[in-house]
Amino acid sequence: MYAAFAIFSTAPLVASSDKISIAMVAGEVSGDMLAGRMLSGLRPKLPDAHIHGIGGPNMQKHGFSADWPMEKLSVRGLFEVLAHYREIKGIQTALRDKLLAERPAVFVGVDAPDFNFGLEEALKRAGIPTVHFIGPSIWAWRGGRIKKIARSISHMLVVFPFETEIYERAGIPSTYVGHPLAEVIPLQPDSAAARAALKLNATAPVVTIMPGSRMSELKYNTVAFIAAGALLQKRIPGLQLVVPMAGAAQREYFQQLLKGAGLEDVLLHVTDGQSHQALAAADAVLVASGTATLEVALFKKPMVISYKMMRASWEVMRHMGYQPWIGLPNILARDFLVPELLQNAATPQALADALQYQLEDQSNRDMLQRRFSDMHHSLLRNTAEESAQAVLNIVEVHRSGRRLS
Repeated sequence: MYAAFAIFSTAPLVASSDKISIAMVAGEVSGDMLAGRMLSGLRPKLPDAHIHGIGGPNMQKHGFSADWPMEKLSVRGLFEVLAHYREIKGIQTALRDKLLAERPAVFVGVDAPDFNFGLEEALKRAGIPTVHFIGPSIWAWRGGRIKKIARSISHMLVVFPFETEIYERAGIPSTYVGHPLAEVIPLQPDSAAARAALKLNATAPVVTIMPGSRMSELKYNTVAFIAAGALLQKRIPGLQLVVPMAGAAQREYFQQLLKGAGLEDVLLHVTDGQSHQALAAADAVLVASGTATLEVALFKKPMVISYKMMRASWEVMRHMGYQPWIGLPNILARDFLVPELLQNAATPQALADALQYQLEDQSNRDMLQRRFSDMHHSLLRNTAEESAQAVLNIVEVHRSGRRLS
């Protein structure tokens, strides 16, 4: 499904890769992971290319040069973004001007649509090809963005199979590349090995708590999530609570929030990173809505999905959805496979009750194991190679002077 690009040669461009510049922007931890996966397929084909922009450590492992730190863009929520608008807009303008002068062979925006689409529109209008990796959830909310996408994107890389039809109807070339998480996460996770690596009790139950990787997510989710875990520890003797942190800054802020809420004495196993081990080790997971919910499903773990945000943001955003679900596993299944407790419904008591059911109802656990295994197989592709090849096709067309169809 490479559309018009499939008729051209897909031979690696190694011989002249020292002349190639590729720009990329990833705005948060999940985007950095996705972009890093693409670069693992792209860098061997373009060993000397200059690949730069905004990104994180997973991208930097493959020779990516960060012009600005990724954390500058890691803000979520309508009103939270407004507080940082001037700085974010300044970065966008500066990067746009830099790339218009440089004229890279291709620009790849990885998620972060609110930042990337405006940048991509300016670049595409100037004749610079633009690829967007992971189409925004226009099938869930803000479907009117398809017009903006058509103006901004030369080629869309999608990670769910049903999305190609949506973009085809809008005249936007797209390629289904599978979801990279489905390739990274094993079909049969080793729970015992993960518990050993994290130095957890091999037989006592484990709940992994994931309040989010952004500071704004930690701000609104941490207290309710940990308070729920504390209630469960009172009900279930020996229950172990594992909380993976995305970085040192997040961990420090997390600890501040616990202290402010009087929860600093809750027995927690807080890890630096190691989120996949924390998921593999878990019997159930309490997770903030977002890409992490799909990770939990691919680890075949029962879960409770929750999310809290600034009240004003919630009042606006709760009326903008097209579907009754917000969690990716439920959206893909088109059913409430797992509970979603949002905003005012996300009380410690309600979260603890829902988690206890996920821990103790064996028929529910068996059903989720089957459904999540099917989901994993449906999303499994060689994402690194397929996404890299789609970018290479566009680079070759651009360098040959041919117009993109």
